[in-house]
Amino acid sequence: MTTRKTLTLTTAIALCASGALAQDVTLTIESWRNDDISIWRNQIIPAFEAAHPGIRLDFQPTAPAQYNSALNSKLDAGTAGDIITCRAFDAALQLFERDQLSDLTDLDGMENFSDVAKSAWSTDDGSQTFCVPLASVIHGFIYNAEIFEELDLEVPETEEEFFAVLDAIEEDGGYIPMAMGINDQWEAATMGFANIGVNYWRGEEGRAALIAGESRLTDDEWVAPFEQLARWSPYLGRGFESQSYPDSQNLFTLGRAAIYPAGSWEIAGFREQADFEMGAFPPPVPAGTDGCFISDHTDMGIGLNAASEHQEEGRAFLTWVAGSEASNLFANAIPGFFPLSDAEVTLEDPLAQEFIGWRDQCESTIRPFHQIVSRGTPNLSNESWTASANVMRGTWTPEEAGAHLQDGLSSWYEPHQ
Repeated sequence: MTTRKTLTLTTAIALCASGALAQDVTLTIESWRNDDISIWRNQIIPAFEAAHPGIRLDFQPTAPAQYNSALNSKLDAGTAGDIITCRAFDAALQLFERDQLSDLTDLDGMENFSDVAKSAWSTDDGSQTFCVPLASVIHGFIYNAEIFEELDLEVPETEEEFFAVLDAIEEDGGYIPMAMGINDQWEAATMGFANIGVNYWRGEEGRAALIAGESRLTDDEWVAPFEQLARWSPYLGRGFESQSYPDSQNLFTLGRAAIYPAGSWEIAGFREQADFEMGAFPPPVPAGTDGCFISDHTDMGIGLNAASEHQEEGRAFLTWVAGSEASNLFANAIPGFFPLSDAEVTLEDPLAQEFIGWRDQCESTIRPFHQIVSRGTPNLSNESWTASANVMRGTWTPEEAGAHLQDGLSSWYEPHQ
């Protein structure tokens, strides 16, 4: 009996030392940011766990193109993780309306965010908030500064200058002018259409007009971005039609392509992989454009699975996320994801500073189809993936792409009927 008691005590001490006691809770985090695995595991998770003994984090991302469908399937099946990385606006709102995200309106730390920051993860009337606003991302172009210097290229500011630069790189023959594939489709819409389109539909002015039914996707300001995308194709290199998102990233970071249509979310990964100096420029403005616009998208929130058995621990994690320590950690551990809290944050990465500096030059807007107009079927945001890729593939004309999107929207959205 004495021996058994001694063994039991020894086992308990060993379990305690290993952190494996029953009261320890592991929160599994769902995310589309598979590029950030090492950052979460080496920086963010250790910082949280050091301050919160008894709560462990397990970051389990899904590829971006599969995230929405995979998450929905897991939530419906009851197998999703405890912490849900939230897309902005309608995608997350639909999860909340299906009672799959917890109400976080009264979460400690939510007072650190403005109503504008919370609007991407709140009900239409603003009365309930269901995800902690985490970060915005800015769209533009990242370029290989060493190639630009070698070929004596100036950073383009206008659309005409942009294509002149592409022509010069193509004529030199040593590099692919621009790295982008369309195999995964989403990048054609996100880093293509939504990136350059803001200067045509003039940011919030055009987005609001579309929501109100005052403009249509067959109008010039919505078709013109497709016309520019069609012009990109000859500069994307052989086989771009079957080129995946990681393929494009690799072409750029290996120094084989001069320009990469990008979002600021690429900065951290490119810093790890590229051994050359990089610069960035905002979407070049079309001729006759007054002022400039950028897609400064409220991109990422983080919420709590309503079915999680660990609501208290999940809220503890989200309160930490809402605080100044996490804001500074995220901003510099994942440069290019710009905090939405009112915490004072100092950005250390010069490329991130370059992106965020565009806010002083241009008017900000969000991606055009993320709020309200993608709530029905067909989903306008997802349809824009197909339309953008098909235009770049040459199977649809820009006019056909606009008509396809408009027909889909008109089929269910009353202001367009």
